[in-house]
Amino acid sequence: MKPTAELSYEHQAILVMIRILEKMSDRLQAGEKVDPAHLEKAVDFIKVFADKCHHGKEEDLLFPAMEKAGIPRTGGPLGVMLIEHTAGRGFVKAMSEAIPGLKKGDKAAAARFAENARNYGALLSQHILKEDRILYPMA
Repeated sequence: MKPTAELSYEHQAILVMIRILEKMSDRLQAGEKVDPAHLEKAVDFIKVFADKCHHGKEEDLLFPAMEKAGIPRTGGPLGVMLIEHTAGRGFVKAMSEAIPGLKKGDKAAAARFAENARNYGALLSQHILKEDRILYPMA
């Protein structure tokens, strides 16, 4: 399997987690309880698999190889991908920070978690499309 095919395959797991986050966000916004342990596990999956493992491969291996092959890091698709990785980390941090309040029954914390989960999902869904359809074929 080509490295970009493996990265694209990993996207499918991330998209499944995005759908799970959407369902949990729906429940939170409807005022229903969601086990905070499930929220923590979802955030942990994103931090470990999506960011450290998947984005780590892109940032440490793929992007430098593409840059070496002549694709500029700034002002082009690599720069956009890196900006989006950083934005995604911000949403994940906000989700993580909302969990302690959510555990105490804070409805504003539940709303913050849901909003950031939805923002993360929207960002990463578009990000994945750009990688699969534009960036990876370029590689």
